[in-house]
Amino acid sequence: MVGRRELLPEGVQNPADLARLLGEADYLADTGVATAAYLALALPRPLFLEGEAGVGKTSLARALAQVLEAPLLRLQCYEGIDASQALYDWDFPRQLLHLRAAESAGPVDAARLEEEVYSRRFLLARPLLAALETTPSVLLVDEVDRADDEFEAFLLEVLSDYTVTVPELGTITAAVPPVVVVTSNRTREVHDALKRRCLYHWVEHPTFEREVAIVRRRVPEASAQLAQQVAGAVAALRDQDLVKPPGVAESIDWTQALVALGATRLDADTATATLGAVLKYREDVEHAKRLDVGVMLDRALGG
Repeated sequence: MVGRRELLPEGVQNPADLARLLGEADYLADTGVATAAYLALALPRPLFLEGEAGVGKTSLARALAQVLEAPLLRLQCYEGIDASQALYDWDFPRQLLHLRAAESAGPVDAARLEEEVYSRRFLLARPLLAALETTPSVLLVDEVDRADDEFEAFLLEVLSDYTVTVPELGTITAAVPPVVVVTSNRTREVHDALKRRCLYHWVEHPTFEREVAIVRRRVPEASAQLAQQVAGAVAALRDQDLVKPPGVAESIDWTQALVALGATRLDADTATATLGAVLKYREDVEHAKRLDVGVMLDRALGG
């Protein structure tokens, strides 16, 4: 087991210290997120973040990589992903070229040639292997709920001891385990075995005040009034029965769109014209228009 000082940044003694550094990386963590991230570094343990899309799960991994001055290695999960796409693969074109070059040079020792062809220089490291071989590193396993059960079991095996076996080369073990962040949008339930291996945290939508601060940090050109109006309107939209309620990412996108149009405040006409920046389904846009965006804004902002 790696000692806590090998993963915690210098000078970080508690979650508040880590929250401060995350803030310098433009990630405004609440107490729960900062505590979960601190423990993931201090123990160390993989961190399993679950929550609605757009609440900042992936952004936390990016911010941790910046704080730790480590590369971020991202494994984007999807239906049908398998071990070769996540762990390693052989560079068959280069192996074939090497074989042809060796044969054209004259008689070759078959055993020696096979050893050369299956050497490390022909191995393509995918995100999992690259994370084990890179110290320090942050491994982001993004949207694990999109993968299937078999891949979950494989991932659990790798994260148990941070070791993989390449039959042709032997066992590869991480000198220092990577910081691992696993995210899920909960499109399906992830098995308990994987969750038990990790520290778990459900990421909530931020409070109004925190969302205003996030928007102003990420879109400094926006006026204070615009940031407050966007945060209020997005909070009102989340209370509706939408296919996909907007997250913080959409609040930022909407604010950026409004700033690009030169808006300093949000009114009904501008809000209606730019709904595509915050709502991503036709049904949600139509639903918002039926609500009367102007009335929604008034209610959201206490008008």
